[in-house]
Amino acid sequence: MRYFLLFCLVLLCVSCVSDDDVGALADPIVFKGEMVWAKQFGGSGDDTFQEIIATNDGGYALLGYSNSTDGDLQGKNTAVNDYWLLKIDAQGETEWVKTYGGSKDDRGQSLVQTQDGGYALVGYAMSDDGDGSNNEGFHDNWILKLDASGAIAWQYSFGFSGHDHAYDLVETADEGFLFVGFLDVTAANGQGNFGKKNTSGLVRHGVGEFWATKLDKFGNLQWRRYFGGTNNDRAHSVVQADDGGIVMAGFSESDDFDVSDTQGSYDFWVVKISATGQMVWERSFGGSGIEIAQDIAKTPDGAYVVTGHTFSTDSDISKNRGESDLWLIKVSDQGELLWEKTLGGSGFDAGASVFVNNQGEIILAGNSKSTDGDLTENHGENDLWLLKTNEAGKILWQKSFGGNALDFGFDAIQDATGKLILVGEVQTSFQGNTHHGGKDGVMILVE
Repeated sequence: MRYFLLFCLVLLCVSCVSDDDVGALADPIVFKGEMVWAKQFGGSGDDTFQEIIATNDGGYALLGYSNSTDGDLQGKNTAVNDYWLLKIDAQGETEWVKTYGGSKDDRGQSLVQTQDGGYALVGYAMSDDGDGSNNEGFHDNWILKLDASGAIAWQYSFGFSGHDHAYDLVETADEGFLFVGFLDVTAANGQGNFGKKNTSGLVRHGVGEFWATKLDKFGNLQWRRYFGGTNNDRAHSVVQADDGGIVMAGFSESDDFDVSDTQGSYDFWVVKISATGQMVWERSFGGSGIEIAQDIAKTPDGAYVVTGHTFSTDSDISKNRGESDLWLIKVSDQGELLWEKTLGGSGFDAGASVFVNNQGEIILAGNSKSTDGDLTENHGENDLWLLKTNEAGKILWQKSFGGNALDFGFDAIQDATGKLILVGEVQTSFQGNTHHGGKDGVMILVE
């Protein structure tokens, strides 16, 4: 009788498992590390992809810039750089292509899919015609809000008389936007702190500053702040903290004003500000050489990983493998350095982007000239480099891709099915694809 009751209990438990539970109990996705396909896009000019996101429909959206007017850019009228946006389905087929810009140099850098199913794009632009409506000097920060089919809902330009670049953005919890880059504060004569009181003396900052700009969901300016010192400081990336604050990563050449405890000539500089733009903390990481941070991502435990490259052999850098190494660090939400890893070989190796999946594994995109150390091959002068590490930065898998010329990887993600997608640019025919001319945008899928 006891065994019969046990048998009935097992049957009951099995019968109560829902379809969703069966999916949850299924074997996890096995990553093989095999390239499924690679595709080149572009025209006879120079074309590049700077960023990729997975979209809600299981496909992808890619942003970069192009000066081509033929090939995949048919219908583009001017041979100058425009923002270049592609919507790709899950099989890698193009659904639609859009370009945005005017008669001058306009370069798309970062995008998000918004809560309403549309997109927001940011970069820097010189045009005040075509899709642009205003320009204050050389390059200005230029943000566009699009609907789901790529039509412009609104666009605004922010800048002063100098070179003001935007490199990354997030959609904030209030459905607004925050984007970061750098401000030529000297050319701006100290302007750029809209909404901040007691700004006397800030004009003494010089060259370039971290610059954060907050808009509401309609594109109205809510506040903007700059941070830095008297030398060259640039924010390349941004994430939103769990407490609603903002964390920016880039580099600093300064050792005064907002910048403290510097390590060398250029350091990784990580800055946390509040949701209203007030400084919470700032930290410099590096050695006596040059360190440039390119990207930041939040980890499941509320900390941050930052990647870029290092030339140093001392201070925060525990090991140097060659000319330049990809440098990966983890920083707590209080700004404490938790660990650091140098990855690469004896040549020039650099990190361009970092992405963290739900398991805490880290996906890195970058570039390599090495054939030794952590690298096993090099296809030419410079290769795209794709890596997957565990949550502590230990390499689980890596591979380089490219032809016999200068090829660069700029961004990589892992989608919901476990596939890795790498984007960048190549200068030759790659994996049997047609080389359109100059630089082509490239998209590589690995599973």
